[in-house]
Amino acid sequence: MPRWLVYGTPVFTVVAALAVSAVALVALSVDPVAAYSEMFVATLTDPFGLRQTAVRAVPLVLTGLAVYLPLRAGLWNVGAEGQLYAGAVVGTWLGLNVELPMVALLPLAVLGAAVAGGLWAGIPGYLKAKWDVNEIITTLLLTFVATEIANYLVQGPMQGGRGNFPVTDLLPPAATFPQIPGLDVHVGFLLALAAVVATYVVVRRTRLGFEVTVVGSNPLAAAQAGMSTSRVYLLVFLVGGAFAGIAGFSEIAGVQDRLRQDFSPGYGFTAIPIALLGRNGAARVLLAALFFALIFVGGARLEVSFGVPAALIDVIQALVILFLITAEFFKRYAVDVEVEREPTTAGGEA
Repeated sequence: MPRWLVYGTPVFTVVAALAVSAVALVALSVDPVAAYSEMFVATLTDPFGLRQTAVRAVPLVLTGLAVYLPLRAGLWNVGAEGQLYAGAVVGTWLGLNVELPMVALLPLAVLGAAVAGGLWAGIPGYLKAKWDVNEIITTLLLTFVATEIANYLVQGPMQGGRGNFPVTDLLPPAATFPQIPGLDVHVGFLLALAAVVATYVVVRRTRLGFEVTVVGSNPLAAAQAGMSTSRVYLLVFLVGGAFAGIAGFSEIAGVQDRLRQDFSPGYGFTAIPIALLGRNGAARVLLAALFFALIFVGGARLEVSFGVPAALIDVIQALVILFLITAEFFKRYAVDVEVEREPTTAGGEA
């Protein structure tokens, strides 16, 4: 496999997805060049667009890492959305019910969100490690459980006192993320960057990261070398779920200020193509998350400027996944074409 193809696959995937999406834009009588210029160039040259992209990237980076870590171990965590909801519920509850100064309450709420997300992801991790239960099924099903629990809580025990809207009370100022001076972006962005750095160090510089990589490459060889695949499976889900839980609370404490039904536009599911694009390293997960955040923000501009349906963003995400799957096929398999010719007789007749 040529090195340029290995590292260029994410770029080729994105370009191909945008090229095919241009067909949909043409069908809507929209100039693709003008549309993509508005989506990317105008957003990146606008201070407000840059700030919004950074804010959107926070939950995408953290949930992307939640999928990336199990992926390194050869597992699929498709339930980052549910872990995000679990963290949002617990972090919000702590913020509303614990009276402490900000320097103590915020770390407590973040820790509670991390524990909730980690334990929620730990259930499929334990089932996989103990009984080899398919983690795709368990993580996906637990996502629906988590979202329905959150919906019940905001309509019942955690519902705010004003009106009949299914939302909690506003978080107190001590439980909301402050802004980074000079950037107008909440401190959750720094948490996301710290998570990327920590993930990079663990995966690339520690024994645990080496074991995760080996288990993901060949679990049988890892077991014969004395590595505990069960421990690795459980750890990557616990840590990944913790990242997703922090993502959930960061969205509440940094953007929305209260828990409400369906507060996430699908960050946990968008994390899957992010992890696939950035599967070669934590820094690439960060870049992929920033790209999808740019698509979210730029897509909103498209919707306003050109009247493009918001569903186009879902189309781009789906195309990215499809082209990634196609690229994986050609990276794993060689395609040979052989032409068989019938033998000819001495007189030249077939």
